[in-house]
Order: sequence, then structure tokens, then C-alpha cells
Amino acid sequence: MIIDAHAHLSPTAYGSTERYLEVLRQSGIEQAVVCPGGMLDVRKMNEFVSGQKKPDAIPKNEYVSQSVQAHPELHGVACVDPCHPQALSQLEALLKQGFHGLMVSPLVHKFSFSDDMMAGLATLCGEQGAPIISHNGWRPGANTLDYVQLAKKFPRTNFILEHMGAHPADAEATEACASLDNLFLETSLGTHLHVAETVKKAGASKVIFGSEFPLSHPALEMKKVYLLPITDGEREQILGGNIRGLLCLD
Repeated sequence: MIIDAHAHLSPTAYGSTERYLEVLRQSGIEQAVVCPGGMLDVRKMNEFVSGQKKPDAIPKNEYVSQSVQAHPELHGVACVDPCHPQALSQLEALLKQGFHGLMVSPLVHKFSFSDDMMAGLATLCGEQGAPIISHNGWRPGANTLDYVQLAKKFPRTNFILEHMGAHPADAEATEACASLDNLFLETSLGTHLHVAETVKKAGASKVIFGSEFPLSHPALEMKKVYLLPITDGEREQILGGNIRGLLCLD
């Protein structure tokens, strides 16, 4: 079974649940892991990265929850702001609602992976069997090695690093993924060479297929996995088996 492990849903024309479901049908993908989107307009990403525009800091967890309840092929991952004083209780409540994991966004919320609140969130996720998912923030305190250090401190919590780490190839992410049992890399927007080298070094069990909808298309991102020189069994792991196990979707 193919599962898109990384899509963002938002009440917008470009990132709506209805549009995503149509994209999944076009791609021949049966299930997906979805998290809140729309906090920044991905069509104008450069304006947010450069600081010209400020994101909407409130995650649309309710929209994702409604989408998951209406469409059982979707599995929700919650987002909370680690800087919020009630972040821990917010996450606990969202996990009780049925969310499968925690996404944090260092481009939207100005935290560091070494912050005390991140430690509390990581502890809770480990206790609940819920992975933490994040991308790089491309600033001190929110880069690959900062995320790796967090994963090392909490070996009972699983961590997924989006986009294979930093573009266009992140050797630090590959090395850490190969050496840490609890760190996984997600393929969306990653280069084919970097994905191939990571699979070769860390193994197919440490790599997870995702699309980064609406910024990219699942069929396009999936093509990179089909072009990898790997066995059918390894491809099945990347395209669905790994994320199914991490989120206990069975």
C-alpha cells in the first residue's frame, strides 16, 4: 500500500482537502498522512523565508481533524507552537483526539530544538508512541545537527526530518539517519541522488516517501522512489511500510 507521508491541508483554494483527494486519485495513492498547512503561503515561500511576510502562527488542527473524520484514508498529525505556554497540554489533548504524531515548524514558530519545551514535547511523544516531524529552520538552533541532538537525547521517541534535511544534499542528515535507530528522513523535495545515497548508506527502512502537497505533487515525488535501484521489497518499505509502522496505522 502506498502512503503519502507528508501533505499539508488548509482551508485555501490551493491546499484544500478536496483538491488533495483529487491529487491522490490522480497519483494512484490509497492513503495519506496530513498535517495543518496554510500558516504560510507556499506559493510565495521566498517572501516568508526572507522575512518580508510573517506567517499565520495558528495551526489549523481543527480543519485537519474534520478532514480525517470525513475521509478515513487520511491520518492526521497535529501541529503546536513549542513557544506557546500551553503547548504540552495542547499536544496531549490532540493526541487523545486521535492525531498520530506532532509536526513542529521552525519556519513559522521561532523556537530552537534545544528549548525546554521541545524536551517536554519529545518526552510526551515518546510516552505516547507518536513521532515528531520537522523540517530545518535554516537558522541557529533549528538545523540538522540541532535536530539530531534532540533525537539523541530522546532515543525512545521517533523523529522524522522532512525534505531529506537541507537542500540539495545533507550528508549530516544521512550520517545521523544511518547511526540513530530513531531518526528517519522523508523524501519530498529531496534530490534523487541524495535519496539514493541515503538508501544505500542507511537502508530503505530509514527513508519515508512524502509529497509536500500542495508545494509539490505526489506523483512527481513518487517517481523519484520508482527510479531508485532497489528491490521491490525496499520500495514498498519507502512508499508505505515505514510510515505505517511508525504511526501504527495497522
